[in-house]
Amino acid sequence: MDLKAERSEMEQPLGLNARRGHSRRAFPRLSNVAFWLAAIAIFGTSSAIALRDRPFRQADQAVVSIPQEQAAAQPEQQAAAPAATEPQPAGGASIIRVDPPVQDNGVVVIRDPSALGQNLRVAHLPNKSVVEETEFGPLPVRAPDGTRPFDVYRRPWSGARGARVAIVIGGLGVSQTGTQAAIEALPPEITLALASGGNSIDRWMQTARRQGHEILMQVPLEPFDYPNVDPGRNTLTVDAGPAENAERLRLALSRTTNYTGVMNYLGARFTAERDAMQPVMGELAQRGLMYLDDGSSARSLAGELAQAARGPYAAADLHIDQVRERGDILRKLDEAERIARAKGSAIAIGSAFDATVSAVVEWANEARKRGIEIVPVSALAIDPERQ
Repeated sequence: MDLKAERSEMEQPLGLNARRGHSRRAFPRLSNVAFWLAAIAIFGTSSAIALRDRPFRQADQAVVSIPQEQAAAQPEQQAAAPAATEPQPAGGASIIRVDPPVQDNGVVVIRDPSALGQNLRVAHLPNKSVVEETEFGPLPVRAPDGTRPFDVYRRPWSGARGARVAIVIGGLGVSQTGTQAAIEALPPEITLALASGGNSIDRWMQTARRQGHEILMQVPLEPFDYPNVDPGRNTLTVDAGPAENAERLRLALSRTTNYTGVMNYLGARFTAERDAMQPVMGELAQRGLMYLDDGSSARSLAGELAQAARGPYAAADLHIDQVRERGDILRKLDEAERIARAKGSAIAIGSAFDATVSAVVEWANEARKRGIEIVPVSALAIDPERQ
């Protein structure tokens, strides 16, 4: 062999003298093998997740998000929101605020805040700490630690700023078929008021609470022209005196449990008489109950007396069904919306007539789309103990 040729071949880098036509590597690089194995693993895992059921998406959990403009205000909203115990979802609520997430099997779940505290499996059962057994029956009372029925049974809401409307539908228990139809049709955000003189009150309370509704008890108070205008049995009257009125009040309050407060049924004369009304407001505040004035009498002293007794208080802005015609009821609800947009909130009162229930269901569904939050009436109460 030529010496120069031999030297040139020896000085070339290892492998560059291989003959053409032969593969330069007998085996593929290990990095390429790892790449294809990883690709196959990712593809297989993705396919399995896509095709199987979703165990991380529980049916009883509402996953929500916070609108960007509300996220900055979240600390204030959380401070204003009621304490939550035993969180359970209640469907159909407007979702705005998000409480701190909880862990469920390692998955972070954000629940509907309007459902917090509304464990629907036990919502119809009375909380023993706020029930007093008496000769009249079970009466609401403050717990030893000061917790009120108003605190225990109120339906939570988002706590967000914005236009809020509370709708209270009263007269439940008077008509059995009408009561059942109203509870089944009305969204859970609507507050229901039970007529203390009605029938099957405890049954309707349980049904309504299982549906997520907040409950009030309607107490009959003396109107002008009494007894020609008669609110029913156990009516509190001006002439009865404090002791007799206290007994009648307790008979009304003992009809059932699990309500946050009382709303007057009629009572224009009674609410205008300080000596008659003051003991009633004092007992309601002492028992930890809210008083909702139906707003029918401009002479009512309820607000002043509730403030003096340091009890939760609210007053209705308008009645929606003094004319029982669907179109008129919808116009009244639109008026409630205008009031809420102007001053932040409004309370509307109606009765469990078919036309009223149908109109409220339609209006509530449309109002949510316009940014109106339907809230329980307790959310709009003035509460001296929380100021």
